[in-house]
Amino acid sequence: MRRLLLLRHGKADRHSAGGDRERPLTRRGMEDSRRMGEYLRDAHVAPDLAVASNARRAKQTLDQVLDAFPNHVTHLIENTIYLATVDHLVEVLRQTPDKVGTLLAVGHNPGFAELAYWLAGSGETDELALMRTKFPTAALAMLDFEIDHWSDVRRGGARLARFVTPGILRGEAAEDPD
Repeated sequence: MRRLLLLRHGKADRHSAGGDRERPLTRRGMEDSRRMGEYLRDAHVAPDLAVASNARRAKQTLDQVLDAFPNHVTHLIENTIYLATVDHLVEVLRQTPDKVGTLLAVGHNPGFAELAYWLAGSGETDELALMRTKFPTAALAMLDFEIDHWSDVRRGGARLARFVTPGILRGEAAEDPD
């Protein structure tokens, strides 16, 4: 089995003097990212490898999530994840080394939401519907694959094990329109 933890970056400032790649997380974005790391830790879901876009907000999200884990998690920055298409993200996913059982990927919409929709062929009906309705900042799609090799990832080949948003973790009924 392979597990993909697909995490959209936390809420970021709308503008940055350095351009879009340099937009930092807001205070809420930092808190939500930290909360997602704590959720994963408490659920005993630790990544074997973490990969993030080279955008500042994605790197900050990754840092906040990884701070929740007591042991070091190998991580890297992948420049091509920034605003990537589904086709490109699938190719990156298929190149993941087979020694990685659980992969955490931190990136951006619309690519990450579209990838989650593309991959999720099954799962709990309400969670699938929620994910397909909105993939807000710091949302996490936990996708399980019954495959031996990441190169075997295919459309509809994953089961959505969980879809979690910061609002759900805060006990809110609805999400902000991020």
